Amino acid sequence: MAEVLSVEVVSRGSRDADLLILGAFEGESPDLEGLDEAVRRTAGRMAARSGWQGKEEQSGQSDVPDGPVVVLSGLGKAADFSAVKLANWIGRTADWARGNGYRRVQYVLPRHPETAGAAAAERAVRWLSLAGYRFDRRSEEKNGAPLEGILVAPPAGEEGGYRAAVAFSRPIAEAAAFSRTLANTPPNEATTLWMAERAREMAAERGIAVTVLDETEMGRRGMGGLLAVGSGSAHPPRLVRLDWGTEGPVVALVGKGVTFDTGGISIKPAQSMEDMKYDKCGACTVLGIVRAVADLGLKVRLRAYCAFAENMPSGTAYRPGDIVRFYNGKTVEIINTDAEGRLILADSLAWAVEEKPDALLEFSTLTGAIVVALGHQAGGLFTPDDGLAAELLGASAESGERLWRMPLYPEYLEDMKGVHADLKNSAGRPGSSSTAAAFLSQFVGEQKSWAHLDIAGVAYLSAEVNPKRAGATGFGVASTVAWLRRRAGA
Repeated sequence: MAEVLSVEVVSRGSRDADLLILGAFEGESPDLEGLDEAVRRTAGRMAARSGWQGKEEQSGQSDVPDGPVVVLSGLGKAADFSAVKLANWIGRTADWARGNGYRRVQYVLPRHPETAGAAAAERAVRWLSLAGYRFDRRSEEKNGAPLEGILVAPPAGEEGGYRAAVAFSRPIAEAAAFSRTLANTPPNEATTLWMAERAREMAAERGIAVTVLDETEMGRRGMGGLLAVGSGSAHPPRLVRLDWGTEGPVVALVGKGVTFDTGGISIKPAQSMEDMKYDKCGACTVLGIVRAVADLGLKVRLRAYCAFAENMPSGTAYRPGDIVRFYNGKTVEIINTDAEGRLILADSLAWAVEEKPDALLEFSTLTGAIVVALGHQAGGLFTPDDGLAAELLGASAESGERLWRMPLYPEYLEDMKGVHADLKNSAGRPGSSSTAAAFLSQFVGEQKSWAHLDIAGVAYLSAEVNPKRAGATGFGVASTVAWLRRRAGA
């Protein structure tokens, strides 16, 4: 699996790098406090040029005698600067450094609320650690050799906070890279059985207990949703349960792992179908969270359920019009076989709530409607629990992963009532991200504290959205670990 870059916190006077990137805000003099004298003079000359403004993506470059190349890099207006802009700046400049042959890069961060304090330090270190991440199966190297390491010079007085952040953020970055690589792996390799085996390996390395249900055991338990979705594929479905921790609150995590989604009999258009390998991102996020929690040793009792199936059309595939019975006994009329994610989640949720966890989170690339609603800027949060919503929104702000709470009105459930069964699996386009969440609500029993996170718009970036950084994002790992840390009292 992918490695993350080592991040070393250095003083602002350090010049032990091939390239030094100095961030500067628009309309302000660059923060040169504590810099090496030669670097300070060089940066000052670039900032004094008539064309320099510090706008986003503007940059100037100059050599320092017997020292690094210095890049003065615009960050835009300080009032508009955000965690997302910081992450994008790190990614963009790291791409440039790599493409131009630099191996050891030093970032000099200006003082700003997004670069000062413990939470900001953890975010920045995590993004710097992931700055060199690539999933690449090319036969020859493209755009230079990989970066070797990152140095970061925080704002003056923040060095201690950044050093503490390295110990916490690196395991999270490693878990996010693990999640990304699982999601990026193509469907001819990342089959249902392959994913189950990767979960086993990760768990074995950390002493995490694993249970894997095959199709025979699912049939014995009456898990008709998973069996239906997987019925058209040569790769049989699997349901993986991970069990970690002996003290602290009990938290259940559920993840959707459709290893490839053709839409089944209700087949999708050919355009962009190659991106449907990312329909397993929910399960990949859950596996990343479990890995990070175990590596950090958080005091929580984690129960994770990852449902893996491949949705294919064939002579054995499930059909529109079928009626399927689920683990909790409810029946569902199939309207659209491309509304398959909620079916594999239903069985998983019904199993997860049997243990009566203190809280349950479910992650899935569930609907295109959430992408229409929120674009690629935030994940959708659905929960009836106001307290849990506040906790998750706070953790998302702390981690720099945006969530937006979406409605879960009782009327959405009315839309999902079946004609010949308890429910139907699709009610058409209007409000379809909320009707999908309402459908899931019927499989959590008496569980009061639960949340559905629809991450379809943020779990991956297509080549059309971001050609330079296309691929899985690992969204949800950092924010959930932040939330679990608070739950664990750490």
